[in-house]
Amino acid sequence: MTSRTRAAITTGDGVRIAYRFDGDENKPVLLLSNSIGTDLHMWDGQVPALIRHFRLLRYDARGHGASGAPSGPYSMDRLGRDVVELLDALGLERVHVLGLSLGGVVAQWLGIHVPERVDRLVLSNTAAYLGPASQWDRPIAELLEAPDMQVTAERFLNNWFPARMLRGDNEVVEGFRRTLLATRREGVAGSWAAVRDYDLRRTATLIQNPTLVIAGEHDTVTSADHGKELAATVPGARFTVLPTVHMANVEGQTKFLEAVVGFLTEEP
Repeated sequence: MTSRTRAAITTGDGVRIAYRFDGDENKPVLLLSNSIGTDLHMWDGQVPALIRHFRLLRYDARGHGASGAPSGPYSMDRLGRDVVELLDALGLERVHVLGLSLGGVVAQWLGIHVPERVDRLVLSNTAAYLGPASQWDRPIAELLEAPDMQVTAERFLNNWFPARMLRGDNEVVEGFRRTLLATRREGVAGSWAAVRDYDLRRTATLIQNPTLVIAGEHDTVTSADHGKELAATVPGARFTVLPTVHMANVEGQTKFLEAVVGFLTEEP
């Protein structure tokens, strides 16, 4: 049986978290966690391939999509607890986790704090630390003072995709642009605060789940060096570099899927 359901839970602090299932209920569950400035549709292009192997659980992080967007700074603990509360509400004891960018930080948090809820981890285009913290204060303030998301949206797109995808009317890029322009500034600013304040460089050594780290060779947000350092920190982690910028799942979809599916379906 294949299910495509869209619903929501309410967290302990009263925030709506929207989620969606896709795929056969009898397959292992793969949780997908997103980048700042996106919603669960950032994985749309990969869904057809992934549901051959998994039941997908996608969600909109707080501040994004159909989820609530409280004002003020978010914390990585709160973003991680949102996922734990989602799993609890759905009766899911253990899942694979694939996170990209901020979603990859949330995935690290899960491996550190609730390893019993995680089977295998894929950490894509992410880092254990993106400091110094002071570099985030001005962008947060400027965004909250801006009239809309226009300038921030273009900055994100230029950081996410290669120039060839930004020229003309690329349908995929336009979809990401529409999502960015519709995202509430409070959600992006709150998430940037979580990035500003987190540092997992020491605690990532506690991750014992089988882990694959994916980096983009041309990524200027979370560099290949960030990925290499993370893979060296997580005991036994595998590391692969794809010839992409930040959105490796989109730009390098074929190789990305080969790496992810191969790792998650490999026999122990």
